Amino acid sequence: METPASKETVEELKIQWKKLWRERIDDKVRAEGIANKDFFTLFVEKGTVIFATRNFKMLSFREILELHSIVDVDKIIPPNPNMGGWRKFIRTMIVSQKPSLRVKQARQYLDEEKQRQQLKKGGRGWLHF
Repeated sequence: METPASKETVEELKIQWKKLWRERIDDKVRAEGIANKDFFTLFVEKGTVIFATRNFKMLSFREILELHSIVDVDKIIPPNPNMGGWRKFIRTMIVSQKPSLRVKQARQYLDEEKQRQQLKKGGRGWLHF
């Protein structure tokens, strides 16, 4: 269980993290985001590139928490969507399974009930010859 001191540090780090991303300098020519201040608690110095489009390792809040030796990082931060979470599990394991027998029976029942409607113009459509 987390101690109150670690909860306070996590909250402080979250505030700093939001402030870093809110107050960054966007360089539209180089397509980069640059830190405008020193954030010692986040291990980011002024002028550090925090976002770029090519050849770049993005900052991770999870790594920052691990550097501060916070115990239960997984409880604080949800898993990365690329790594997988509940939605990916549902998408890959549950939705992709073959339909059950009950679903097949329901489809057969619906197909049997359908009756073809009478065709307009005797099946010729709307064309007039």
